[in-house]
Amino acid sequence: MSAQTIQQLESARSLALGDGRYYPTIIPGVLPIIGYSADQTIEIQRWGADFLAEAFASPTWPPEAKENSASSVLATLKAYLENVPDKSVIKSAVQAAASVYPLVYRHIVSDPSDAQHWQLMSAIKSNILRRMDTATPGVRICCIKFLQQVVLVQTPGVLDPRRPDHNDISLALVSRDHPLIPYASLEAEGHGLLDRLLDIIHGDHSDGLLVTGTLNSLGMLIHRRPVAANKILNSVLNFNPLKLANSPMSPKNKVIMKSIERTTRALLMNIMKRNPENPVNGRIQQFLERMHRMRIDVFDESNRKRPAPSEPIDGLDPAKRQRLGAEAPSRTPPVAAPPLPPGPVSWRQLYTLNPEGSTVNFDVQAFKDPEQLLRILVPVLQSVDGTKLDQAISIVRSRYATFMHSGPRTTAAQHAAVPVAEDEEEYEPDFEPEDAEQLINKLDGLPPTDFPAQTAPTTALAPYKLPEAPQLSEQEAQKYGDMTIHRAFGMLSSVEESHKSKVTKGGFNRLAATDYSRDAWVTILSRLATRASAGLDDPEQGVKDEYAVKSAKGSLKISDAVRDGLYQYIMYDWKKRIDVAISWLNEEWYNDIILAQSAKDSTKNGAANGHTSSTPGEPKGNYHRCALRLMDGILPYVEHTDKILLRLLSEVPALDHEILIRLKKMAEDPERIDLACSALQYLYMFRPPLRTIVVDVLAEMWKENDRAKQSARKLLVRWRPEVLGEETSSTPTMKTEEGQPAKESANGALEVKAVS
Repeated sequence: MSAQTIQQLESARSLALGDGRYYPTIIPGVLPIIGYSADQTIEIQRWGADFLAEAFASPTWPPEAKENSASSVLATLKAYLENVPDKSVIKSAVQAAASVYPLVYRHIVSDPSDAQHWQLMSAIKSNILRRMDTATPGVRICCIKFLQQVVLVQTPGVLDPRRPDHNDISLALVSRDHPLIPYASLEAEGHGLLDRLLDIIHGDHSDGLLVTGTLNSLGMLIHRRPVAANKILNSVLNFNPLKLANSPMSPKNKVIMKSIERTTRALLMNIMKRNPENPVNGRIQQFLERMHRMRIDVFDESNRKRPAPSEPIDGLDPAKRQRLGAEAPSRTPPVAAPPLPPGPVSWRQLYTLNPEGSTVNFDVQAFKDPEQLLRILVPVLQSVDGTKLDQAISIVRSRYATFMHSGPRTTAAQHAAVPVAEDEEEYEPDFEPEDAEQLINKLDGLPPTDFPAQTAPTTALAPYKLPEAPQLSEQEAQKYGDMTIHRAFGMLSSVEESHKSKVTKGGFNRLAATDYSRDAWVTILSRLATRASAGLDDPEQGVKDEYAVKSAKGSLKISDAVRDGLYQYIMYDWKKRIDVAISWLNEEWYNDIILAQSAKDSTKNGAANGHTSSTPGEPKGNYHRCALRLMDGILPYVEHTDKILLRLLSEVPALDHEILIRLKKMAEDPERIDLACSALQYLYMFRPPLRTIVVDVLAEMWKENDRAKQSARKLLVRWRPEVLGEETSSTPTMKTEEGQPAKESANGALEVKAVS
C-alpha cells in the first residue's frame, strides 16, 4: 500500500513540476496523506517533507499563490519537527520553513487578527533555533538557511519611501503599533540572530561545511540589507579563515582550510565587483592580500620537503671518508699553455692557449648571420667546464701582466741572451685567489702609456646602426595618446587633494605651474585641452591638413580626450573638485575669446588687402559645449542643501539662457525649488548683465511649474509684476508717461521718465 501511495504522489509531483499553477490544487489534496500520524511510514514522511520544501522554493509558483497556501502547511511542518526523529525529514522540514516564514510574515502584517497561524510559525521558529547548536551538521546547515531568512525579514530594507520594493519582505512593512508582531521586538530579535550567525565563523572550524554555509548566506544579507552590511563586513574582515593552521596539519584540516579560504575570497570579491566605488574596498583588498600571504606560508610550510644535507662543493666531507669508504674525487687537471712568443703580441696570440688546436685558424667572419653564430656559441659555452674556464682566465690574466711587466720593447735577441736553466720547470700559473687579486691591483696601478699604441692589439669595429622604428598607424597613435592621457590623470588623482601650491606670489604675474601640486596639474591638463590644438582646425590660419589634429574613426582628438578626462575626474567627486571645474571652464572661455579675436583680426587684414573669406570669422567655441555638459552632469546630484552650486554659477565666466534653463529643470524636484530660486536671485543681484535672462527663466518657471509658483512669485512681484497678471493687480506699479511699465536698467534699477 505504501509503494502504491508513493507512486500516486509522484504522479502529482510530476504534474506540478511541469506547471506551477497546479500547486494550489495539489497541496490541499496531499496534506491529509503526508500529514503526521503514528502509523505513517517513514517513506511517506520523507516524501512529504521533500515535496513541501520543493514546492515553496519553486520559482514557477507566483508569490501571491504561495502566500495563500503557506498557512495550511504550518501544522504539518510543526508535527514533523516535534515528532519525527529522521534527519532527512527534519532537514526538508527546516528548508520548507525557511521558504514559508516570509510568506506567513507578510500575511500576518496584512491580517493582524490571524493569531493562530502566527503562534504555529513561532513554535516552528523556536524548535529550529533550539536545534541550531546541538543538531547534526546537515541539519545545522539547513538551520543557517532559516536564520538567513529570519534576519532578512526582521531587519529593515530600503528606508527611502520614494523607492519602495514591493517584492522585498522586511521590517519596513510592519507598523509601529502592530498587535501581533511588535516592531521593536522583531528588530531586536533579528539583530540577535545575526550576531548568532556571525558567531559561527568565529567559533570552531572543525566542521568546514558549517562555516562555508554561513559565509555563503552572508552575501545576500550584505546585498539586500544595507543597514547590517557594515556590521557583517567588519565581522568577516576580523575573521581568520586559516584558524586550523595552529592545529595538527592533517589532510582533513588542509581541505577545510582551503574550502573556507576560497569561500571567503569569493564572498569579498563579489562585494567589490558589485560596488566598485565602495570606500571599504581598500580594506577588503588588504585583507585578501594578507590572507593570500598567510595561505602561502601555511601550505608551503606544510608541503615543504626536508632540505638536502649540506655537503662540500668539491666532494664528500673528509671527516666521513674513512667511515663511508669513499674516495675523494680527483681534481680537474690544470690547463697547460705555452708562454707568449717574444716581440709584438696580438689579441689572437694573447687568448690562444693551444696553438695546435683545430679552432686556431677558424674565422668567425664567415658567419654572415649573427643569429646562426649565437645558435652555435650558446651551447658551446654551456658545455664548458667551469673549473677549466677559471684556469684559462687566470692564464690569460697572467700573460697580460707578464707582458706589461717585461715591457713591449724587449727584442727577440734579448730573450735569447737570457740563460735558461736545464732543470727549470715549465711555467705554471698560480691559481690561488690571493695572487689573482694582486695581479688585478698591479694592473690598476699601471699607467696607460705602458702599452704603446703601435704594439697594442687592435681590432676594427664594424659600424652599427640602430634599426628604424616602424611607423605607427593612426589607430596605434590614438591608442598610445589615450594611454598617455590616462597616466596623466592617474598622476593627478595620486596627488593629495589637500596639497596646496607652494607659490606665494599671486596676481597676474604669477607662473601657472611651478611645482607638482594638484593645481599645477589641473592647469597643465586644462591648457593641453584648450591650447594644444588651438587654431589647427581653422582654415584661416594657413595650417596644412597633414599637420592638423586628426581623429580616427570612432575616436576622439587629443584635446577632446583630455576634456573627457577632466569631465570624468570632476564628476568622480564634484563637490571637492568644483574649483577644478571652474578653472577648466575659465581656460575654455579664454581660449574661445582669443581665437575669436584672432579670427576677427585676420578678417580685417584680409579685407584691407582685398581678400575675402568664404568662412565665418569666428571659430566655433568649446566653452558653451563643455559648460552645458558639466551642468547636465552635476545638477542631477545636487541636493537642496548644496550651496556650492552658487559658487559654480558665480565664478564661471559666461552664462546664457540655455545654461540657466537647467535651473528650471532642477526646480521640477519639489525639494530643490528653493535652491533654484536662490541661485537665480543671487545671479540677479551680483551679475547685472544676466538680469533679463534670470527674470525670463523665473517667468517660465512660474508659468510651467505649479509647485514653484509661490517661490517664483516672490521674485517676480519685484522684478516683472506684469507676468503675474491679475494676481498682482493690487500691487502698485510705476508707469511712464506713455502708460507703459518702467524699463529696467543694466544695474537693475527702474528707469522712470518724469511727467511734466
